[in-house]
Amino acid sequence: MKLPHHLRATISLPSSKSICNRALIIAALSGKQTQLQNLSDCDDTRVLVRALQSEEEVIDIMAAGTAMRFSTAYFSATPGTHIVTGTERMRQRPIGVLVEALRQLGADISYVDAEGFPPLRIQGKPLKGGCISLPAHVSSQYISALLMIGPTLAEGLCLHLEGTIISRPYIDMTISLMRQFGAQAEWTDNATIRVAPQSYRPLQVFSVESDWSAASYWYELVALSPDPEARIVLPYLFQNSLQGDSRIQKFFRPLGVRTEFTPEGVVLTKTQTAAPAALRLDLSEQPDLAQTLVVTCAMVRQPFHFTGLQTLKIKETDRITALRTELKKMGILVSEARDSELFCSDFGATALPPNAFVSIDTYDDHRMAMAFAPCALRYPALRINHPEVVSKSYPAFWQHLESL
Repeated sequence: MKLPHHLRATISLPSSKSICNRALIIAALSGKQTQLQNLSDCDDTRVLVRALQSEEEVIDIMAAGTAMRFSTAYFSATPGTHIVTGTERMRQRPIGVLVEALRQLGADISYVDAEGFPPLRIQGKPLKGGCISLPAHVSSQYISALLMIGPTLAEGLCLHLEGTIISRPYIDMTISLMRQFGAQAEWTDNATIRVAPQSYRPLQVFSVESDWSAASYWYELVALSPDPEARIVLPYLFQNSLQGDSRIQKFFRPLGVRTEFTPEGVVLTKTQTAAPAALRLDLSEQPDLAQTLVVTCAMVRQPFHFTGLQTLKIKETDRITALRTELKKMGILVSEARDSELFCSDFGATALPPNAFVSIDTYDDHRMAMAFAPCALRYPALRINHPEVVSKSYPAFWQHLESL
């Protein structure tokens, strides 16, 4: 895989799948009258669209984590019988915390095979609702799944989060979208969310903004590019975005990338900045940016220490192990601590020379493929194995790279 040394392009990013999948569930609960525009064509969104439209009893959401969590809550609160299943990896990803919470609200859910894991047999029905507690350190998708069905519950929902809340921007995104569809949902204190029992109000049109997570790979390309005049334009990204990953503009500033909001879109250019002794970031609210940031730092030999990564081990793959394994192929040794931290302070003389051949495994993980692809600017002989995994969130990624 070879990338040009001159970097000039305007890239139409996919729309935010995080917003898409929330809007799909809320629109379905509001009566399916809302016209959703600019929906993503990624796997995660397509399987949820198919699940919501299907009249079949068995719903296969493949490898889509958001679709598994959101549809589990949706089907629990809507009449009908369904078996929700997925890929082999999905059947290894825990869902017991969400199932137990839904059962407390009155849901009828049983496990088809292993306790605590998909597939699930769901007998949907109107749910009573009420007050429940949930560990705050688990996936925010569990919390969002519960919140979105909150207005349909007879007694509404009072959700108390115990412990340190992770990925809070995704929870705030869910609440904001619910409000746009007429729901009454709010934080009553730092750990409690209350949702009133009130029907959603369908909108005439709802349009989805572009995906800041997808933008991160273009930030990485600018950071790694040898072109001092590199310029990438990314339309339809909002400065005041619902997406927590919009923080990427701040995270890449010390890595030499400038962000400017213009009428044509977000413009990324090179900037001269003093490199920190070590880039220290808490990524508990932006865990999907971890791979991009770790790989970028490794390529520019920037010492780093990232914390708040506890959810990475239960993603599409164990992302902490996958990152360490693949960077080791390049002679870069990254350390981990407490299953939630990654750091590297000494790149030493072990890194491979630029002419070395490197073959990167992707572990059925779209973000592994896209985070390592820009490394071709430093290792022209780079190979990405199973590149098709990008269809999960960014199907046109390779075509966009070819357009350079």
